[in-house]
Amino acid sequence: MIFNKLVIASANAGKLREFESLLAHLPLDISAQPLNLNVEETGATFAENARLKAQAVAIATKQWALADDSGLSVDALGGDPGIHSARYAATDFDRINKLLNELEKALKTNSSYNRKAEFVAALAIANPAGDIILEAQGSCSGEILIEARGDEGFGYDPIFLIPELGLSYAEIDKETKATYGHRGKAFKKLLPKLELLLGINPAAM
Repeated sequence: MIFNKLVIASANAGKLREFESLLAHLPLDISAQPLNLNVEETGATFAENARLKAQAVAIATKQWALADDSGLSVDALGGDPGIHSARYAATDFDRINKLLNELEKALKTNSSYNRKAEFVAALAIANPAGDIILEAQGSCSGEILIEARGDEGFGYDPIFLIPELGLSYAEIDKETKATYGHRGKAFKKLLPKLELLLGINPAAM
């Protein structure tokens, strides 16, 4: 194994919990990035921002780092909030209310009642030198609910409906979210490459 410590390049407690769950079966010591470390997200895409965060945190901590950049894109809002999802408003409560208000205004001026949306997650792993070694991206299509439902998850989870389940992200457990969620789908693509990097034989686990 070439490393046994992995820093999650995020200060978001919800993301950290999700990654701890996704990585729980691997022989890795997981930690969050230093509290005083702020990385400016200047990329034009989720993938670019994930790379920026992974590189910055890996170099700062001199450890391998896993970064996620993710967000919610709403059709009727022209793809907003998109890469600005985390900075759309000050708190989760404010972000949800702003999105719902903006969506209702947009729908009033549009003849088609379109509440379609997509969650996207881009993952990147960098070595201590800041080189990007692994990348993956996943997405989940859904709809924006009229009001929040459920008390699990974080961020926009309570207003994002998975049509095939009839449930919001905030109404499903972590195992279901790992299967249907954008971050879980991205991680599923990343995992075989990460296991190979760690010298792990999945069949032996």
